[in-house]
Amino acid sequence: MADQDIKMLIERIMAEARTHQSARFSNEIYADEPILKTGRQMQNFLPDQYRKMREISRWQDDPKGGAGRWLSEAELFYRQGLLMADFEDDCPYNGTFKSYFPTYNAMSDRQLRGYFTWRAQVRRGTVEETSTSFAFLYLYELICGIGIDDPLEGFNKIKAFWDVYRAFEPGIDRFARVWLQDYAVFHGLDPKLLRDSKTVMFDNALIELRRAARDLVPAPAPSGQTPKRRKTSEPTLPLPPDEMREERLMAAINALSTYNLSNSRLDRSHHRDLRHVACAVYVRMARYYDTHRKTDIVASLFGEETAMPYTMFASAVFFAPERHEDCEYRLDPIHIYRCQNGFWECMRIHGSRQKSSKLGEMMRACDQRLRLALDPTHPLKEEKVPKYLAKIIDDEIMAWLSWDAAHQPIKIDIDLSQLGHIRSAAAQTREALLIDEEREDDASAEAEAADSGQPEAEPVTDAIVEPVVAPIRQDLTDEPTISTEQFGVVAPLLAPTPAFAAAAPADATNELAPAADAFLRALLEQNAAQATSAVAHSGQSEDMLVDTINEALFDLVGDTVIEFSAAGPQIIEDYEADVRGYLDHE
Repeated sequence: MADQDIKMLIERIMAEARTHQSARFSNEIYADEPILKTGRQMQNFLPDQYRKMREISRWQDDPKGGAGRWLSEAELFYRQGLLMADFEDDCPYNGTFKSYFPTYNAMSDRQLRGYFTWRAQVRRGTVEETSTSFAFLYLYELICGIGIDDPLEGFNKIKAFWDVYRAFEPGIDRFARVWLQDYAVFHGLDPKLLRDSKTVMFDNALIELRRAARDLVPAPAPSGQTPKRRKTSEPTLPLPPDEMREERLMAAINALSTYNLSNSRLDRSHHRDLRHVACAVYVRMARYYDTHRKTDIVASLFGEETAMPYTMFASAVFFAPERHEDCEYRLDPIHIYRCQNGFWECMRIHGSRQKSSKLGEMMRACDQRLRLALDPTHPLKEEKVPKYLAKIIDDEIMAWLSWDAAHQPIKIDIDLSQLGHIRSAAAQTREALLIDEEREDDASAEAEAADSGQPEAEPVTDAIVEPVVAPIRQDLTDEPTISTEQFGVVAPLLAPTPAFAAAAPADATNELAPAADAFLRALLEQNAAQATSAVAHSGQSEDMLVDTINEALFDLVGDTVIEFSAAGPQIIEDYEADVRGYLDHE
């Protein structure tokens, strides 16, 4: 075969291929075309709206003739979404679509048709389970303002969809919760819309803890002055107790503690006792943190309050066509957003947003030690807690039970069956006290009453009732109901607690490590450089080293020996002699 014939054959084959290809996408309608089409034929048919969406190019020329630019994935999604905002389809998709950050570009034609078919049903109020990526894509549309008329409508649609779809996919909670909050902040909606959110409830509990620490803990002493030490006999919380305030504080503690006191058996039978002791212990611990830590109790447990850069809708595909105006949005008193020059920052407590295990340890110890006093038949297993915490709890239990026992209402029992006997005895006493003239007057009155036919009036006597006093709690003069061996209390129950226990021999305390010993000596000599060196050699933070020393010397004085002042850690003046004696006898 000649070369010319070969070329003609190739051109014929190529012409037939081009013909078939153009016929496949022809828009012509033939009279003999079948009315019914197979599923494969329907798949090959794609409405023009999808083609228009696909035609939106990622490269955008500058209309002013300058250099063009590439669109980000988020901006491309936003432009395509505006085009498809009102589009609906009727081609269900039963397959699976998975994408970490789903967009229209990530879907095939069949998946696109399936998505817009499912979205049409959602907008009509029918939310059916589908691929989770479809659900996220729908939320992306809402936060970008696609398919809504105003921000409040968008907020309500996000919340309504989340409330329904979480039943199919609980994992959507962690994202939708943040997006809904960001949406309200970004559009300046009323913060009351978020009052039931977990974030706001968590913040409100933190506010209550801070308020209790601020209002009920004495202000720190001025710089250079030794803080005034609280007497053991002074109540930590006002007595009689402020019921409403204690309820608020206990609710906040339960919201932020890994140990929920409301689930305790003791709370059902002795709620008032457990509530007061738990609240008093928290306030005492707030005082302890103020004097023995560099940060207060809330900052130590949950983090510091500070402003940090913030990205709106960080885990979503989001695009805003215009830069946000400068603003400030107060979600609550300790959660504030600010936008300046298009950049956002968030002022809040940055740290753990989970319940505190340390606060849970305090509350469990309160429950365990109070049960020994009020419900010893249902004890909790004792767990090791710092000695200073055990002493604080025991002090508060003793103080509360002492006050409560002294202020119990008096119970009076009256035996009504004895009224007749009392009346008879009273009449005899009265008769014995009458003089002759009074007897004659009474006899005349009785005769007149008999003549008139009126019944004789019964003598009026005052019922003499001997009250039976039955205090609910044990009298202060009785023996204590709580065994000091069971309860671990140094001083007898209801007896005044001494300022500190008698100095114990050196071998009764825990032996100090060399770094801790050097740190103590440096504090006694007021040598800051030596103290800093001791902290470095200990391998611990200064707070932790102070805690270790206080725990080790607790048996020596029955109290903590080191506290923080404005100048740093220092040995409490009252205990300097005890500490020197301990160090000299090592």
